[in-house]
Amino acid sequence: MGDTKQLDFSHLAGLYVWAAEQYGDMPAFGYRVDAKKWQPLTFAGLAERGRHLATGLIDLGLVERGHLGLFSDNRVEWILSDCATHFAGAANVPRGSDVTDKELAFILVHAGIRLAIVEDVTMEQRVHEIASEKELSVYTIVMEGEPKAKASCSMSAVEERGKRLLADGDQAVAQRMERLKPEHLFTLIYTSGTTGRPKGVMLTHANMVSQIRNIPLHLTWRDRVLSLLPVWHIYERVFEMITIHAGACTYYSNPRLLARDLLAVEPSFMGSAPRLWETLHDRILKNVAHSHPVRRGLFHIAHWLSRHYHRSLFYLKGYDYRTHPPVAWKRNLGCVWYGLCWFLLLPWYGFFNVAVLERIRQVAGGSMKATISGGGALPEHIDRFFNNMGITVLEGYGLTETSPVLAVRTLTHRVIGTVGPLIPETEIRIVDVDSGDILYPDAKDENAGRMRKGEIQVRGPQVMKGYYRDSTMTGMVLSEDGWFRTGDLGLINGNDCLKVLGRSKETIVLSSGENVEPGPIESLLRQSPLIDNCMVVGQDERHLGVLVVPAEDADETDPKPDTTISDEQLEAEVRQLISGENGFRPYERIRVLRKLPEPFEVGKEITNLFKLRRHVIEEKYRDLIDEMFNTQRK
Repeated sequence: MGDTKQLDFSHLAGLYVWAAEQYGDMPAFGYRVDAKKWQPLTFAGLAERGRHLATGLIDLGLVERGHLGLFSDNRVEWILSDCATHFAGAANVPRGSDVTDKELAFILVHAGIRLAIVEDVTMEQRVHEIASEKELSVYTIVMEGEPKAKASCSMSAVEERGKRLLADGDQAVAQRMERLKPEHLFTLIYTSGTTGRPKGVMLTHANMVSQIRNIPLHLTWRDRVLSLLPVWHIYERVFEMITIHAGACTYYSNPRLLARDLLAVEPSFMGSAPRLWETLHDRILKNVAHSHPVRRGLFHIAHWLSRHYHRSLFYLKGYDYRTHPPVAWKRNLGCVWYGLCWFLLLPWYGFFNVAVLERIRQVAGGSMKATISGGGALPEHIDRFFNNMGITVLEGYGLTETSPVLAVRTLTHRVIGTVGPLIPETEIRIVDVDSGDILYPDAKDENAGRMRKGEIQVRGPQVMKGYYRDSTMTGMVLSEDGWFRTGDLGLINGNDCLKVLGRSKETIVLSSGENVEPGPIESLLRQSPLIDNCMVVGQDERHLGVLVVPAEDADETDPKPDTTISDEQLEAEVRQLISGENGFRPYERIRVLRKLPEPFEVGKEITNLFKLRRHVIEEKYRDLIDEMFNTQRK
């Protein structure tokens, strides 16, 4: 799991200063100049420009421990704004450009934002229009483009103003940094969420520093990191802070340019989401299916060898999934068998690994040491596929409220089917959802409560301070002694790793009283080449139904779902997948299906990490859902 790191700073302003002293003129971030050229920003340059911008922000009226709006997608100005926020002793309130007007209005009012840094003139206009409607006074600073509003200026102008003030002896930044405490907020993140209105998660400097200290991600200054996920989300943000601490260089990309950037940058690490690997998996298999029969045959041989080779190797290294701690004699016998299998497969695997699988690995740039998938459940067949191919896909688990990482697989603890062991300083208990009894740990049970399913509750230095201006919601999830209710179901297995089994709040209760977890059903359906996305419905109904977004057409210029896939084809596919043969009980079968006319969009029906926003989908397609079940009742 790795030892807890000893750090020389207690807040994020200290991190930026420390990194500038340690790494100086080494590149910290790479930003795109053109399609193939990247411009570096050094660690020293980041801290220096951060001071300039912070001084300018204070001059504009950013109060100590105040809230600075930060509305932008991934770009180098984002990290510069983050640095300046901490130097100014304030907290930023970030969201991406896909934020809806309704959410943006709520954030501006609820967080009391009076000063905001925005990506471009489009976001500038949106902020001022909403501010006008809500009778707010908001001053905007525009990263790119010429400001158009009266209460607005360019980011370069603020930097230049701060630079002149510092040259004249302004000490505001130095004074605020001296007063900055670990318990002060470093950010206020409003979760788009899968249900309900946004909640402002209060995270402190101590929360984030604990993540840098405890996450067992061993990067060095030699690593190249690709930033793909939305940087305003705490999941990507923690990787950026760890990368700064390690002295590695981060390159900003986006999903549209990912394939090209993987080849250009050849990253050794990146944070990722399950949807990325599902898409790459489908693309690889599609290319194989359309390749020459000889190439297709070679791939299937290589795939078979890699699957059995890694199965043997994982067993020998202790990475096999266990329901109980191993019995010594059974373990030794297994090692003999799998050791023999590994030895016999080694020369064949070695040849096909170089001749066939190396080409597959090029989709990730060819230099990837590891990636951590988070933000949602990684389907196990996708997980095994890439790990067997030699692309080390790890999986982590956490929430915005936990800064976010609670558990993560590592290179030395790669138990597929789990999200790995807890990181240091983190406590966990598994609690019965109905009775509230603690199932794990249980000293009375010979297996200590392992393999008992219940709600995951955690305690540690990464747990949030609470929800901003919402003591009622805070009290519902955070106990007085620090235990946070995640709302997720899980268990601790025989490897002492955490396995997440779904969302207790997503449980569908049928009119018969049967409880159904929609996650595993949806995950299996998404494996179908006919289905791009789906959502299971059926609360208080006699049986389940599903809303289906058909797979997109091969022509990427046409974003519409392939409506040529008939309802009959989809129904046959769903019946085959969600069947008794695949382990589904009768009440878990899908009885009715409706095809949707358009795909789910980020920021609308799905979050930035591609989680279903169930309440949004249910509201949008309420008439279709009602019609679906009304037809069945007749």
